[in-house]
Amino acid sequence: MAQYDFLIVGAGLFGATMARLATDAGMKCLVIDRRDVAGGNLYCKVTDGIAVHSYGAHIFHTSNKRVWDFVTSLVDFNRYTNCPVANYRGELYNLPFNMNTFHALWGVRTPAEAMEILDRQRAAARCRVAGDPANLEEQALVLAGHDIYQKLIKSYTEKQWGRPCDQLPAFIIRRLPLRLTYDNNYFNDTFQGIPSSPDGYNTLINRLLSGSDVLLSTDFHSRPRAEWEEMCRHIIYTGPIDRLYDFRYGALAYRTVRFETETLDTANFQGNAVINYTDSETPFTRIIEHKHFATFGDAVYDNPRTVISREYSTEWKPGVEPFYPVNTPDNDAIYMQYRQLADAEPNISVAGRLGSYRYFDMDKTIEAAFALADTLIQSCGE
Repeated sequence: MAQYDFLIVGAGLFGATMARLATDAGMKCLVIDRRDVAGGNLYCKVTDGIAVHSYGAHIFHTSNKRVWDFVTSLVDFNRYTNCPVANYRGELYNLPFNMNTFHALWGVRTPAEAMEILDRQRAAARCRVAGDPANLEEQALVLAGHDIYQKLIKSYTEKQWGRPCDQLPAFIIRRLPLRLTYDNNYFNDTFQGIPSSPDGYNTLINRLLSGSDVLLSTDFHSRPRAEWEEMCRHIIYTGPIDRLYDFRYGALAYRTVRFETETLDTANFQGNAVINYTDSETPFTRIIEHKHFATFGDAVYDNPRTVISREYSTEWKPGVEPFYPVNTPDNDAIYMQYRQLADAEPNISVAGRLGSYRYFDMDKTIEAAFALADTLIQSCGE
């Protein structure tokens, strides 16, 4: 008989959630990960008493009470509210686009004054765009008008994707939140926060994995799959789907992020957790000041040091961590070929961000794990 009910490849949020759900159902899991730490991109490194989000800012937000109750049953969350700021050549603007943004741009004070300018600029854009927007630039102009596009969208997006906006597909920016209120809360979800444990998300991940056997620094592809299959009844694979099938149909494209992290002898570097740099001259996309995720008000001065990370968006290449799928029609067509292979295999489930070739918010990752667990646990328990 197999030693484990499930072999879970990847100790990120999806794999760890699956492990928790399966363990709670009385099943035995082996979780492996090629990294030497668990948590995937949620991993936090504690530096000078500050939980540093090693792979970029992660703010948990959801309107799904089942998801919120699940994570808060494992770890307490703080009251962090995501209110990023945009820096355009020294000019500061609130995000998402709201009345504070419009006042800084145009000096308007009322929703009616803001709508008048927005409507005028969007109408001008529609006059220049024949039919449906053909690219991201046209889509953004139709949605937000010239001023917002030029100062807050264009250069930031081009740095993110490494391509001019008129060469990017329109679907990347189908919706833009434009709020006619003085509300800087980036998310509209009912629940929002970050684990209040001193090590950030690490406690959450460790509690998700509790009860499972975990092997780190272990690459699924370092041995024949048949050897893994002998150990378990079912494999849950959360790695890159193209790698699973030896790139049979070609490699899928990604963007990746390079982090330049620095500890500073100052208590408060920028006064906010997230500041985006939306001009073309600044080479990085944003600066994260990690202590603001967990420390609020005057308490930020209790620690005389701070940690910041500059983020540089770059093209992905083998050996570098893939972050964001490039969901162009060509890449999605390749992905669907791999998905057909995966769906035809009864003893493996391919899921998660890399397995699904989709970027998921954390709550959607947990929702997807709930759905898969509901099916697999029942079938494996029979």
